[in-house]
Amino acid sequence: MPDNLNPPRKGLSALEHQLMEILWRSGPGTAEQIREALAPRHALKDSTIRTVLKRLQEKGYITHKIAGKAFVYSGVEKPRNVAVRAVRQILDKFCDGSLEQLLAGLVENEVVDRAELQQLARKLARSPGKKQEASRKEASKGKE
Repeated sequence: MPDNLNPPRKGLSALEHQLMEILWRSGPGTAEQIREALAPRHALKDSTIRTVLKRLQEKGYITHKIAGKAFVYSGVEKPRNVAVRAVRQILDKFCDGSLEQLLAGLVENEVVDRAELQQLARKLARSPGKKQEASRKEASKGKE
């Protein structure tokens, strides 16, 4: 996997992930709006929500803007990008950075079946990646 992804961040706790899901699903919100959205699953004090939001901001997952007297929090990245970073950390920690080891383990443990993996390989073969596109552009510039 390329190392040009954003630098690794500390992982999300279960509660931090739930707060991120609220921000991703509902968009920007105040601490009170987030607390209310979380209330059906966790009845937490306002100070607890603010502490978790502060930790998420320190980890680089969220940012805030000031609207009147309230902080309005929003996610920095899309969930897919956060997932990519998490998988990168898993690869580095458990698979010596080897995507092949991870995918073989997923197939062996029946998390992904061979047909899904083959279908993905065909799909990837049809769509050029960013590196391939950049290489083609550079090659075409040299021919001009």
